Amino acid sequence: MFYREAGQFKATYQEDLQAFPIRQDKVGIGIWLAIAYLYIPFFGIPGLEYGFALNAIMIPVLIFTITTIGLNILVGFTGQISLGTGAFMGVGAYSCYKLTTYFPDINIILLIFLSGFVSAAVGALFGLPSLRIKGFYLVVTTLAAQFFLEWCFIRIPWLYNFNPSGAIEVPQRELFGVIITGAAAEPVARYLVVLTILIVMTIIAGNIVRGRIGRSWMMIRDMDIAAELIGVRPLRAKLSAFAVSSFFCGVSGALMIFLWLGAAEVESFDVNHSFLYLFMVILGGLGSITGSYMGAAFIWTFPLICKEIGREMFGINAAVMENFSLVAIGVMIVFILIKEPHGLARFWQLVKQKLRIWPFPH
Repeated sequence: MFYREAGQFKATYQEDLQAFPIRQDKVGIGIWLAIAYLYIPFFGIPGLEYGFALNAIMIPVLIFTITTIGLNILVGFTGQISLGTGAFMGVGAYSCYKLTTYFPDINIILLIFLSGFVSAAVGALFGLPSLRIKGFYLVVTTLAAQFFLEWCFIRIPWLYNFNPSGAIEVPQRELFGVIITGAAAEPVARYLVVLTILIVMTIIAGNIVRGRIGRSWMMIRDMDIAAELIGVRPLRAKLSAFAVSSFFCGVSGALMIFLWLGAAEVESFDVNHSFLYLFMVILGGLGSITGSYMGAAFIWTFPLICKEIGREMFGINAAVMENFSLVAIGVMIVFILIKEPHGLARFWQLVKQKLRIWPFPH
């Protein structure tokens, strides 16, 4: 009964096409935004040290959510499997680093989004093989793109300004007079910037997948031959999916370096991270933006929780608990693929269905 839509009528098409047509959804989103903007910046996460809560949990979860949304656009909504996510994030990170070098006076947020467009162009280029191949062969192609871009990050010194260490180090930048990048940046400032960008990117993704472009992606995913017969252009649909997905990955890669790590090497964008982001999509739910939030939060926080429980309750070494958490995540992925292929997002839908009729059995 808490989630019942009775009495909520739609009088116009605009009301019927709202992203959150049910009043309870709007209230829930408002509560989450209030917690994110008004509670966490001042109090952090209860039971955790303030700086640790922001630097080690909230900021990376928000950044990886952007990555997961981008990958979900390609894998979940378009059906094009990719293992090059880490490399496309690297393109965004290195592009933003070079842009800040050549244009030090331009707003850093604008440069972050420009780096996303660079990553989108690279992603569309490597998405060209998807016009002729699919399935396992497309996976191999994106994996080749991952290794090729990693090689470029290592072998082209211009990308990291000929730094002998091969690392990129973030310069200090301000936004409205507040330092948001570099060692002097406060965690709360970086958190608020990342949170705002995540909300903007979520709105963009939600409107795209609910519109004409998103419908063409889903038609390509479900039956590409039939989609072509009814007028969907595979060239436009697939390349736009690769470009939009890579744009999200590029923005998240730039955020990861500039507003979280502060410095990074090519290992931050290796194939292991590409698998990690794919696991976030699978666990959260294919074709679900809400699932992208759930998958990113769960995959990142579960090892931290396991290490804390193992240390406090059983005195187990952190390395052992980290390996245990990886095994547990693997088991959960297999279980979800068998029992509920739509991931954690489907479980949330089931909860809402139960709330519609509670306390009645059916």
